[in-house]
Amino acid sequence: MNNKIEQIIGEIEDYIESCKYQSFSNTKIIVNKDELEDLLSELRRKTPDEIKRYQRMISNKEAILADAQAKADAIIAQAEVQTTELISEHQIMQQAYAQANEVVMLATNQAQEIIDNATADANNIRLGAIQYTDNVLKSLEDIIGHAMETTKARSDNLISSLQGCYDIVISNRAELAPDGAAPEGDSPEPEAKPGQELQVTEI
Repeated sequence: MNNKIEQIIGEIEDYIESCKYQSFSNTKIIVNKDELEDLLSELRRKTPDEIKRYQRMISNKEAILADAQAKADAIIAQAEVQTTELISEHQIMQQAYAQANEVVMLATNQAQEIIDNATADANNIRLGAIQYTDNVLKSLEDIIGHAMETTKARSDNLISSLQGCYDIVISNRAELAPDGAAPEGDSPEPEAKPGQELQVTEI
């Protein structure tokens, strides 16, 4: 079953697919700002919870290693008990020591194998969680970037249309004025202040 972030990203992708294209364009679409912001707000609310879940998965590495170490310690302790019993039971001490050393060596190798396997499993879990989180964030990055490009294109088109209308009105009024004089009530075109941009209000 998909997690919440994947579900919301799917909803955003479905919404974008359902949007109509702008006139004379097959790449620019018309979006409902409120609806898209609702989906993005929901995504922002869910993202911290999902990332915390992946962090918990990564932290399990320590638990896996601790469990492996406990099993290894238990095997070594059992081997030491067997060593003591062998030394006590055999009359030939040299043979007892040889057998005891063999048991300890086997137990140590087994314990090391358990630790190595546990370390590999923990690293795989960590790498998988990091990769998955990065994929989710990459999808989010693409969606937000697309939304930003769409919004900028709409603003640029609106400014261009308004400028064209403004120029036509000025030209028509100039034609109406006698001897080419500016009609009464004209005021100089306001100069754009540095850094000032046209504010566009979406409906």
